[in-house]
Amino acid sequence: MKKKLYIALAAGMFCMTLATGCEDRLNIAKHGDVGSQETYYQTDDEAEAAAAALYLSVRSQHYNWFFVKNLLSDDMYTGGGARGDNGEMERLNEMTFGSDHGMITSLYSGLYNIVYNANLIIEKVAPDSEVKRRAIAEAKFFRAFSYFELVTLWGNVPKVDHLLAPDEYRKGNTPAEELWAFIESDLNAAVGDPDGASDLPSKENIDDDVTNIRVTKEAAMAYLGKAYLFQGKYNEAASILDKVISSNKYGLYQGEYGDLAHVKANNCRESILEAQMRNDPEQMWNQFTQLYCMLGWRSSMLNFDQSASAFSQGCYGFGNPTKSLYDAFVAEETADGYRLNQTIITYKQLESLGISLRDGNIMVGNEGYFSWKYRALKEDCMYDNPGLQFYQYINLRFMRYAEVLLMAAEAHVQAGSGQDKALNYINEIRQRAQLAPLSTVTLDDIKTEKRLELCMEGVRYQDLIRWGDAEEVLKEQGHYVPSLVMDKKVSEEPTVKKEGFVNQQGYGFKKNKSELLPIPEKEMSLNPNMTQNPGW
Repeated sequence: MKKKLYIALAAGMFCMTLATGCEDRLNIAKHGDVGSQETYYQTDDEAEAAAAALYLSVRSQHYNWFFVKNLLSDDMYTGGGARGDNGEMERLNEMTFGSDHGMITSLYSGLYNIVYNANLIIEKVAPDSEVKRRAIAEAKFFRAFSYFELVTLWGNVPKVDHLLAPDEYRKGNTPAEELWAFIESDLNAAVGDPDGASDLPSKENIDDDVTNIRVTKEAAMAYLGKAYLFQGKYNEAASILDKVISSNKYGLYQGEYGDLAHVKANNCRESILEAQMRNDPEQMWNQFTQLYCMLGWRSSMLNFDQSASAFSQGCYGFGNPTKSLYDAFVAEETADGYRLNQTIITYKQLESLGISLRDGNIMVGNEGYFSWKYRALKEDCMYDNPGLQFYQYINLRFMRYAEVLLMAAEAHVQAGSGQDKALNYINEIRQRAQLAPLSTVTLDDIKTEKRLELCMEGVRYQDLIRWGDAEEVLKEQGHYVPSLVMDKKVSEEPTVKKEGFVNQQGYGFKKNKSELLPIPEKEMSLNPNMTQNPGW
């Protein structure tokens, strides 16, 4: 089954070329054998190839999806090798960006690329076989997935529910209410009957690590629950998320908590949605990602002794945890908390691993805390390249079961419908974190638990916006950018310089502006029918 998927992914690369290539390359008279959009999507194999192309388009957006959402939150600093190492990320993290921001533009257009690939399947594939119906259901799921991100980040974006004719390219804004209805419609179609038949499969059991390589029925239900939650439809969210939980097809990962974001946990029982990677050195350049190279500790500034041989070098030191995040863990778990120490480590703990900051070096965007969650490990590599760590085969995570439990707990609390269920769900999370169970649960409890459990996983920023907490939490974001400085003339231990860099103006969350990202400048200049978001 896994082998079949990887073959389909290779075919999908061809299908993406077919879907997006120049018109003359689709001319059968010239090329003779590949068909066209009108004739290609006829067989089960062609539908599978189109689905694989769709999955590849989703995987290709993960990098921007991850960094845009995490850098906008209070979970991480940009970091890197020096101030200006990645100006795009700095402007995101400090909220000094404008409508011309490259990563925001790329994510916006990338999500619409997913929509395009989904529309190809929905429009061109006939639902006359089980394979084709599954491909159509997957396409509707990913179209809804994309629009969830578009409406929560940008608001009233254009709805594209079919392949556009040339005279339709300049579509205007669509009201958010209509987009939410569209998302619900697609996800309900993908799910089918929550209690019965579906064109998407369910896992065979809790540890089935094959079926969840692709979208499952329960994954679609989880995203439907998330869509309900974000609209304030708490009873509907609680109902559908309860069904995901009671299916007993998913559970919390039973290994070391710190391995959740690593190869050991690929497609584990906690996986709801992951983009697939493969341990195939011959295909490194077809699937490499910069993500883990960016997130690993800045090895050019560090000394590694022999006891640190398990850790990969050649990483860039972006995405360092904030002191605010560390302090939130300590307040809930103490400094000895199991989950804390499987997520973030201090400089002292880094030293105990045989790793130290070299004299004369300055780590920007660092307050003396390092990500353990995203540490770079040699065992995660297809090929360990100490000069450039692009070759991990860690699946790219979009959602895991812990988020389902916490969304369900919130839905019950917000609806006032099930304190017992909410308690059971949040205490399941806390039990794994080796924390005492709660006896009652409030929305503030869920906010705290969600920040800690899902930190640096692309969840917090959109939560802060919908809870109405973003203005207070993020108003000082980017004012001061700290640095970790090693100067042995002053001290044998590195010191934190709070004002490593100071933004005098333009930083932080601005009310009546920052609630939505700007529609990209390029889109606005090409489309006179679009209205820019307020404040931009």
